[in-house]
Amino acid sequence: MPDGATVFDDAVPAVARLDPDLLDALRRAAKAAADDHVTFRVNSGWRSPAYQDQLLREAVATYGSAAEAARWVATADTSPHVAGDAVDLGGSGATAWLARHGAAYGLCRIYRNEPWHFELRPGAADAGCPAMYADPTRDPRMRP
Repeated sequence: MPDGATVFDDAVPAVARLDPDLLDALRRAAKAAADDHVTFRVNSGWRSPAYQDQLLREAVATYGSAAEAARWVATADTSPHVAGDAVDLGGSGATAWLARHGAAYGLCRIYRNEPWHFELRPGAADAGCPAMYADPTRDPRMRP
């Protein structure tokens, strides 16, 4: 990921390969956030399976076990990043703005331990974001 990449950087595969509906929602929200002088910086978006595997290996080395690493990094088979269905945003301004306004765009935090991780939940505009999982190990999608 190039430092400072935004949701408008189509030349960056991690942005360009996001699910089109997610990317559209991010861009609509980013335009509104810009009125509040907030920029959505992308720390991570779409990931190749090989890169996801690398991140998982690094997490196991960092946290000392696969079980602890799973609290932070999914497998390539289960990661919403590999599917282009998740984005990690940088900057406390962006994550705070989305915490307040994201549901209107269908953008929701999914994990309590990852305030930077957002996914598209189209029904959130009407019903609000769903309850968050404590971490990815509590998310039924993470089970192969």
